[in-house]
Parts: sequence; structure tokens; C-alpha cells
Amino acid sequence: MKFEDYHIADGIKTAISKLGYKKPTDIQYKSIPAILKGEDVLAIAQTGTGKTAAFVIPILHKLQERKVDRRSSGIKCLVMTPTHELALQVESVFKTLGKHTNVTAYAIHGGVEQDPQKEQLEKGVDVLIVTPGRMFDLLNQGDLRLDKVEILVLDEADHMLDLGFIADIRGVMHNIPWKKQTLFFSATINDKIKDIAYSLVHSDAIRIQISPKDPVAKNIEHSVAFIEMDDKRFFLESLIKSESDKKMLVFVRTKVRAERLKKAMERIGVETDTIHSDREHADRERTMKQFRKGELKVLIATDVSARGIDIPNVEFVVNYDLPESAEQYVHRVGRTGRGSNKGQAYSFCSTQEKELLKEIEENLGKPIVRLQVSKTEYDSVVNATLEKREDKKYDVLALIEEAEEAKKKVKKRKGRRKGDR
Repeated sequence: MKFEDYHIADGIKTAISKLGYKKPTDIQYKSIPAILKGEDVLAIAQTGTGKTAAFVIPILHKLQERKVDRRSSGIKCLVMTPTHELALQVESVFKTLGKHTNVTAYAIHGGVEQDPQKEQLEKGVDVLIVTPGRMFDLLNQGDLRLDKVEILVLDEADHMLDLGFIADIRGVMHNIPWKKQTLFFSATINDKIKDIAYSLVHSDAIRIQISPKDPVAKNIEHSVAFIEMDDKRFFLESLIKSESDKKMLVFVRTKVRAERLKKAMERIGVETDTIHSDREHADRERTMKQFRKGELKVLIATDVSARGIDIPNVEFVVNYDLPESAEQYVHRVGRTGRGSNKGQAYSFCSTQEKELLKEIEENLGKPIVRLQVSKTEYDSVVNATLEKREDKKYDVLALIEEAEEAKKKVKKRKGRRKGDR
């Protein structure tokens, strides 16, 4: 079936055609008809399979029909997302696919002034895309009303639950009508997520799961190399310099390590930038814009900031630090090989991380391809830089700083508990 065969507004078909899409992906093929019928949907599909368009296309059509019928104003669709970047990305998809409709979409999130957001809400919005924190700020201040919402979308729902947003998700239910359509989109599913999902959707919700035997998309080549913690920087430097014209997304475990890795790259003349929750929103947005355009070739990211983000033409993903779960692994490597593009993902595994690798492989259900690095090749990469002595300190310093931050957090928690007494 082609998009032109769907019973959706001509303006939406025009936008889809301009993007060069002719046929829906599997998740779109199975989701669009159910959403158009008004069914609650619980959809699980790999990252990079077109999940966002799977709900944007039918929502745009339904809201455009209401516009034609001149039904009452107010926010008709609420989309909840876990991060600023994802909220802006979803807003962009709504605006691109809804360019030839009368449907308006707007994203609100923290890290920026509230006044422009309040002004836009006052003018009126059909689709509101939100991060939970700013949404509740505006609700509590009386600047946001959700009593006209007819469709609720939970995007990257598994990540929202990982970040502890379940109370926020349940909280928003008290602010929107009981009678509504709920769409739950996630890249992964487990018993916890399943229980929460079924508590939010109607009992007769349509469950759609696109789950091939290998959770990593078939157009992504992914492999692991055994690299000691102190030597990872040298191998990243070697990869960047050998693929200097390629776009590369590098994942690290913490914000501290992201900044230290950036400084280590700067010392040997490699331009990189970081994206994590400690950076100002304007800086994060500018960095993402540069990376999308290809002006920045290497982006160092944490899991929280890069989850669900669709960045075009990322040729390489590097797991500089191994993720803590198979779900995170799938999400990370899924930043490359988007759509029909091919991609490559490399993981650096130190001795300390071998247990993590074992757990990831057990959950994936198959071993990850090993990259064989001979001792001669290994020594050659490590000895290729003149700054070895200084950079060998950097990973250790990062770990010390992380430990200090952890101690401070523990002290704060203890202090709050004493205060509660």
C-alpha cells in the first residue's frame, strides 16, 4: 500500500510526497489505520523505523478534519516526551508534514524563558509537545489548560519511565479528559513498561510490535573491540582521523566524562562538542543544529540527551563507554543506519566492562562481532600520540570526579532525610 492510497488529507499527502516517501514502514503501515479509527495503540518498534511519523500522520488528518468542521478551539493533542531535543524534533515533524494543513504545533520545554511560551499558548495551539517539568510549571501557574485534549501521545515511553516520569504521566491524567485516545510509543518493552502501558490505555487497545529476532536494525554493522580504559582516547583519535569527513556520534556514561573527552580531543586538534543536561538549552540547540548540518563532525553525548533524536546521515556511532543495558545499546547504535541508510557502530570494552558486555549480549540473544586488534596494532595506536602521558591521566581524573559527585549526592539525600524528620 502506498501513502497516496490512504484516506488522509491531500495536504498531508503533498508533504509526504515532497519528502520522497512513497510507502509506509512496517510500524506506520500497522499504526496509521488504527489511529485513524480512534483506537488506543501500544506500539513497540526499533529506533529508526519511522515511529514519529506513524502517529503524526493520522493525528494531523484527524485534527485537519476538525478544522474543516470548525469545531471548538483548544489544545486537541498532547505529546509528552522525555527531553528538550526530542520535543523539538517531534515539533519539526508535525510542522513539516502539516505544512499544507491548518494544524498548528508547538513545543514547550524547560531551559528557556516562559513568556514567549505563554504568548504562543494564548494565541492558540492544536498540538502541544511537552517535557513534563515545564508543562507542570505552566499548569500550576494557570497558564496552560488541557481540558480539551482528545489525543494523548507518550513518545519514547520507555525512556520516560527510565527517567522516573511515571508520576508525571499519571499526574497529567488528572488534567485531561477521561475520554480520550491514548497512543503509547516505545522502542523497547519489558514487564514493568507493559504493566504501566496497560494501566494507561483502554483494555481493548491495539498492540503493535515490530520485533525482528535481532533488535539491532539489519542495516547497522555493530562490533566490539577490547580496549583498556586508559587507552580508549587513542583509539577514538585514530578512528576520527581516519574517517575525518564522516559524521560521528560518541557515547559516554557521564557528563563529566563528556567534557573531559572533549578537552582531550581539543589537545590533539580534533574539534568536537558535547550534549548533556548540564549545558544551557540554547547551547544544546546550537550544537545539535551544527551537527545536523554537518558543520560539526563529532558529537559527544550522554544517553539522556541523545535518546530518540533523529540526526540525519550519522555514519558512525562509538560506544566509548559501554551502556548499562541492552536497551540502551540498541538505542545508541540506532542513531546510525536510520531509515534505509547503512551505518556502523563500534564499542570499546575495557576489562572492567566485560560483565556489562556479557549482560548486553545475553539480552540481545547473540554475541556482538569481535574486532580483532593484534598487540602490534594496539601498541601502534597507543604510541602514535605525543601526549600519551598527559591523556592517560584523564580517564582516571574523570572517574575520581564522578566519585566525588556521587558522594555529594549521597550527602544531599541524607540531609533531606534528616530535614524530613
